Amino acid sequence: MPLKQRRQGTYVRLGASVAAATLLAGCAGAGGGGGSSSGGGGGGKALNVLMVNNPQMTELQKLTADNFTKKTGIKVHFTVLPENDARDKFTQDFSNQAGQYDIATISNFEVPFYAKNGWLAPLDSYVKKDKAFDQADILGPMQESLTGDDGKLYAEPFYGESSFLMYRKDLFAKKHLTMPAHPTWQQVADLAAKVDGATPGVKGICLRGLPGWGEMIAPLTTVVNTMGGTWYDKDWNAQLTGPGFEKATKFYVDLVRKHGEAGAAQSGYAECLNDMTQGKTAMWYDSTAGAGSLEASDSPVKGKIGYVPAPVDKTKTSGWLYTWAWGVQKASKNQDAAWKFISWASGKGYEDLVGKKIGWSNVPAGKRASTYSNPDYLKDASAFADITKKSIAGVDPKNPGVQQRPTPGIQFVDFPGFTDLGTKVSQEISSAIAGKQSVEDALKKSQALAEKAGKEQK
Repeated sequence: MPLKQRRQGTYVRLGASVAAATLLAGCAGAGGGGGSSSGGGGGGKALNVLMVNNPQMTELQKLTADNFTKKTGIKVHFTVLPENDARDKFTQDFSNQAGQYDIATISNFEVPFYAKNGWLAPLDSYVKKDKAFDQADILGPMQESLTGDDGKLYAEPFYGESSFLMYRKDLFAKKHLTMPAHPTWQQVADLAAKVDGATPGVKGICLRGLPGWGEMIAPLTTVVNTMGGTWYDKDWNAQLTGPGFEKATKFYVDLVRKHGEAGAAQSGYAECLNDMTQGKTAMWYDSTAGAGSLEASDSPVKGKIGYVPAPVDKTKTSGWLYTWAWGVQKASKNQDAAWKFISWASGKGYEDLVGKKIGWSNVPAGKRASTYSNPDYLKDASAFADITKKSIAGVDPKNPGVQQRPTPGIQFVDFPGFTDLGTKVSQEISSAIAGKQSVEDALKKSQALAEKAGKEQK
């Protein structure tokens, strides 16, 4: 996948189930090359770091020897793998406390139960001593999502994202339409109907219909949350046939069937990004990371896109939250050196380094408040920087809907078995999008799957 079409985070996670202590989660991949290992120069300690092969990670790998190892004497041996392989490997290693890897890129999906199982080393003492790192600069929801139930911090974000609505300003002007500053989903549906066909071949909106717990389930669950639904109540009773979940799913399926992209049942993040870039759709609800590609210097729609917060219904906000973050294995014997690496890789200085060496559009953003006051970054990201920051800062992972939940999570339910459950449910709903069954039938089958998974959590 081209560098400018980064697939950060949520939209690429397609998992299998987790059994006992080992999470066997997989996904569609996150762009970039294949697996590799490399070491930096210099003397002293050595660290083994396992990373997903996202472009930002491989860029960090290239910068480490000259900009970290030379200063600290700490060699860094990287293992860089596609996300499905990396998730399987770091979970096996951390769950067994085998100690092969000192650091791994984990997400806010893993942190709560990794911390609960005692697989991660708390980072609070390092944060307290390392004033230059400036923990207060980390966006609140990011820090909260990487904090365990015991109140301890277990990971630091490398980059983060939320979700928002992107729309073609020129097509809206052509049809004399105005996008509200804070749209509701009903307003979006009405606008999709009016802008559909604004120019030949243009559809009203693109929404993911591709099966996967990190593909279609991510945006759909945010719609469920704001329309009053939830996967589970606070006692792990499945709610997929409840009024809120059913209302949201019918709305989503109807909208994409009436005014969505062609082949919606097989369209995920990448397909919607391509449709938006190629001028085939007037609106797109998805990850804030997509804006970087739409505003790239070679993008045909650069400067034509407007950005507004994730549409709502019953809640004030509805954007999701995702981050790839650095976690230290509790069994690691190199925890001090591991913190030095994390402090560098997630520090303000690293963002400046990337901006100057590679380009400001490549900065791993979405984690620090200071990024959004950096004039160099804002010069390249002015169209979407402020709304991205506000989208991330405005979410509440513990209370994303209108009722209590058994576990944190906005676009996912944070328990190991959700990787398998979410994927199976998405297959049923994708079938409804394809017109092969009704939403009611899809949710009836999904409810049975969710009940079984919920009983295991009880």
